[in-house]
This record gives sequence, structure tokens and C-alpha cells, in this order.
Amino acid sequence: MNFKLTLQYDGTDFHGWQIQDELRTVQGELTRVLSLLEGAEVTVHGSGRTDSGVHAEGQVANVQLQRGMTPQKLRNAINGNLESDLRVLFVDVVPDDFHARYSAVSKTYRYRVVHGRVISPFWARYAYQEARLLDFEKMNECARLLLGEHDWIAFSAAQSDVDSRVRNVTQLEITHGWDGRGLCDLVEFTISANGFLRYMVRSIVGTLLAVGRGEIDAATVARALDTGDRDLAGATAPAHGLTLMSVQY
Repeated sequence: MNFKLTLQYDGTDFHGWQIQDELRTVQGELTRVLSLLEGAEVTVHGSGRTDSGVHAEGQVANVQLQRGMTPQKLRNAINGNLESDLRVLFVDVVPDDFHARYSAVSKTYRYRVVHGRVISPFWARYAYQEARLLDFEKMNECARLLLGEHDWIAFSAAQSDVDSRVRNVTQLEITHGWDGRGLCDLVEFTISANGFLRYMVRSIVGTLLAVGRGEIDAATVARALDTGDRDLAGATAPAHGLTLMSVQY
């Protein structure tokens, strides 16, 4: 039976999604627990890899199990064997041809920035702090240039095992306002696309922050996009501000 798992995790103490020998990873923890429940080694497929320190509010995985179990019992059994920074929220029975990665049509990420001189302890693990002034008008102007289908070579890791770096960004919104929990101005970058390259979202955010600080302009960003020159883009934003919000199927 093929089970779809909807997950949330605090990525702080994980070495990313992908299973690695001797290191604690999300896929590794799920594989350990599900293999224990199945009584045999299983393979857990995720919608995509998240890097070390990146969080998820709506990661999706799937696993094929021979052992008969209701979705609710499976969810409870998995969670009962996990530490509190990883939880399965929902379990659904899906067709055998459902694959968490290959069936996905788009994903949405959110990058959070506390804009101020002090960052609340409630945001310290989940948001990047930016104390300098930001020009949101210029940032939004530049964000509009990044919408659509482009080759994102200048906004991704230098080493990549993908055949093409062309991706279609369908949403890139920058919002900011008062956050009552952290008592701060919270900036949120929400980005949706049909796929993402490694470091792509963090590079986009770092570039837009550089535009907001007046370090580079929109013309430079457009040139980076057109030429693939990484030196024209801004620095990659830290991992801990990034959260995978949802996967669309």
C-alpha cells in the first residue's frame, strides 16, 4: 500500500533531508522508524531535498508498505518513535503510481526576515535578521523581473546534477508588517515555481535584500539572470530563514 505523508520539521538539528551515514537527517529518521514498523528495509521518497537548517511546514513524502495499517494508526506509530522536531501531520492512502517527487507540479517556499536591531528568541531559529534600512519599492520592482521562465544558473549552486536549470517562477511576493509574536517588522518572501535548484530561493532572497540595501540595482540583477554570472547576484541568504510551505500535486 502506498502512503502519502505530510510532514513538518524544525530543520535546525537536521543535516538536511537526504539520508547520510552517521548524520541525523529527516529522510534517515523516517526510514529508521518506518523500517522498524514494517519489519524490513523501506524506501522513503520526498518531494525534494531541503538543506541543513531549512525547515518545512508542508513537506511531502511517500512510502510503500506491505504491513496493513490504517492511516491514523500509522501516523501515531511513526510519531511515537520520532523526536519532537519532526512530526507527521497527515497520512493518506494514495494510488501506487503516486510519487512525492515526480508527481509534484509546483512548490512554495517562504523566507522570513526580522527587520530590526533586535530579534526575538521566538524567531531566532526561523528568521534571518536584517538591521539595515530596506527599500521595499526597489525590491518589489526587481522581484517582478524574476517572474516567469528563466535559466537560474546565476542563482543556484555551482555544482548541480540536473540536466537543465530552467525553472518557471509563478509567484514572488514580498510582504512586511508588524508581527505580534516577535514584536518586530517581519518581512516574508513567498516564492512558488514548478521546481527549484539548490540554493535558488536563498540566492533570490539574498539578491533582493542587496537591492533593498542599495548595494546592487535591478539592471544588475537582470544582467545576472541573462548572462548566468553569479558574481552579479547577491550573497546567498542563510538557511535558517527558509521554510518549505507546501507542495502542489
